[in-house]
Amino acid sequence: MAVTTQSPIAMTTQSPIAVTTQSPIAPARRLGRLATHPVLRVLAFAVAVAVSMWSLHRVPHTSWGPVLLGMTPWLVGKYVLCPLRWHALSVAGRRRRWHLRIFAEGELLGLITPGHIGADVWRAHKLRDAGLDPPSAVAEVALDRLLAALGLTAFVLMTGVTLPARVLVAGVGLAAAVLVGALLVRRHKPGLMARRPLPRPKVVLAGIALSIGYQLTMLALLMGSLEGLGQEVGTLQLIGVFGASQVAAIVPGLQGASPKDGALVVGLASIGITWSVALGAVALTTLLAWGPALLLGGGSLAVRRVNGRRSAAPAPA
Repeated sequence: MAVTTQSPIAMTTQSPIAVTTQSPIAPARRLGRLATHPVLRVLAFAVAVAVSMWSLHRVPHTSWGPVLLGMTPWLVGKYVLCPLRWHALSVAGRRRRWHLRIFAEGELLGLITPGHIGADVWRAHKLRDAGLDPPSAVAEVALDRLLAALGLTAFVLMTGVTLPARVLVAGVGLAAAVLVGALLVRRHKPGLMARRPLPRPKVVLAGIALSIGYQLTMLALLMGSLEGLGQEVGTLQLIGVFGASQVAAIVPGLQGASPKDGALVVGLASIGITWSVALGAVALTTLLAWGPALLLGGGSLAVRRVNGRRSAAPAPA
């Protein structure tokens, strides 16, 4: 009797379940635990703060009126337009307010991680908490990233900047590799594909428009920073330099020390701006991102932690 009861149960509970549960979900969980490890978060925050402090002394004397004037539309672009783009394509069934809050929290985590990957991990984590399965959560964040990239490409083309041939070849090759990989996974491992519908063309066009609007608000922030440093630049020249520098955004880097920041400094210097002002303007735009992230994202995370402790506290007798 012992042989007949243990053998089939062991065969049916250990072999298939181990194969089906560890393959698609375990790597995502390990990545999430790694990204949210307290020690790693402290180290990442320390590195990001060190880079920002290194940039601080490069900011010359600043007139804050034009800077704050340029920062106002950027705040709308970053913390309103971008979350609305995410909400438009989301299938989580959450309200706009939820997307605004989670996006702000992710921005703070994104500032302390290369390539802003911390923001993506946090958003996917919260989408799983909202009821989406891991593949659908990852796919939703990837779709939002794709719409942002399409909007960036449209903005660069609108500025009249000619993309280098290597960038075009790399972009086409990457898109083809992703497409082929998705087709292979869909054919051989259909269970790994996200069970969510693709966004409608209307949603895609709206997302691209919102992404272009966000790029314009970033341009306003740069213009305000330059004016605050006492440097006047022709709008068309600045648009061309800014559009060209955004091409370097495809290479990940740390906030304040990314290839995009370096390309922008070189571009500003190429149109007659002194190196000190160019470095100061880019450093200033980098530092300005921390204030809203700490206030909005950090404040939301603090409120979430306080509410969590209150709900976990035992009720008084």
